[in-house]
Amino acid sequence: MSNRGIVSFFRRNAVAYMFLLPWLIGFFALTLYPMLYSLFLGFTDYDFTKPDSTQVIGFANYMKMFGSVFNAQNITAPTGEVMRVDPYYIKSLSVTFIYVFASVPIKLAFALFVAILMNQKLRFIPLYRAIYYIPTLLGGSVAVAVLWRKLFEKDGLINAILGSIGFTDLPGWITNPSYALSTLILLSVWQFGSSMIIFLAGLKQIPMEYYEAASIDGANKRKQFFTITMPLLSPIIFFNLVMQMISAFQAFTQAYIIGGGKGGVMNSTLFYTLHLYIQGWTYHEMGYASAMAWVLLLIIGLLTAIVFKSSNSWVSYGSGE
Repeated sequence: MSNRGIVSFFRRNAVAYMFLLPWLIGFFALTLYPMLYSLFLGFTDYDFTKPDSTQVIGFANYMKMFGSVFNAQNITAPTGEVMRVDPYYIKSLSVTFIYVFASVPIKLAFALFVAILMNQKLRFIPLYRAIYYIPTLLGGSVAVAVLWRKLFEKDGLINAILGSIGFTDLPGWITNPSYALSTLILLSVWQFGSSMIIFLAGLKQIPMEYYEAASIDGANKRKQFFTITMPLLSPIIFFNLVMQMISAFQAFTQAYIIGGGKGGVMNSTLFYTLHLYIQGWTYHEMGYASAMAWVLLLIIGLLTAIVFKSSNSWVSYGSGE
């Protein structure tokens, strides 16, 4: 395209670009530039309290993450600087994977169950839907995290209720490393509202004629669910699975508040994002934290790609594919 053609193109689309300008400024200044800068910082020993002493150390930050896998205690950066291997990185990774692979399936199953109930023709059903959606609006807040911590403390309401029906020697669910992560999984499942609404919208799109024809053929409710509801709802399940998985990997507030900002007892609630935060803002190792952020991005991207690839075998779009 000639220079005259380029000028003509921008003149014809000047109004559109003027409307796009605020978004473009936000994208380049607040998203793309910070991402690229953090990618660069991941190859440095950047400490925001001592920015003048920043040095490029190559892949030392990435070696620091996985050094404990090879029983290494220290690594030497290209600059000659000796860096201690992160002994908690693999722990934070394992805690996060357990949280994601436990909370997401349970959350989606519960959301689908409630969506089916909310799809019935009952009185006050709009009110019930609103009530079930409220936890999603409140669930990520600091106030709810504090409330959750109070509920599951040793002298909290949960133990008071269990004690009233005969249970004894109840643990402090939050302070016991065997149960602490389970309470966070339960909190995540409680925030099922957004997935429920999306499932409900999908259920509304399934023609009732399918169920009527199946009923005439003698199919019971269970068979109708697995042969009609699940296949036709599979694109919605796929969407919710991807979105909830990405969201679960980024969970932070609950672990920070309930775990006291340190990953809980024996690091039982040391989520990846919480460990990243501690490294960057507590220990001022912002270069290392940036490298951790990019590894998390790669992990999410890889798992999302796997889910997309697997969708060919279980997602039906009603077009024979």
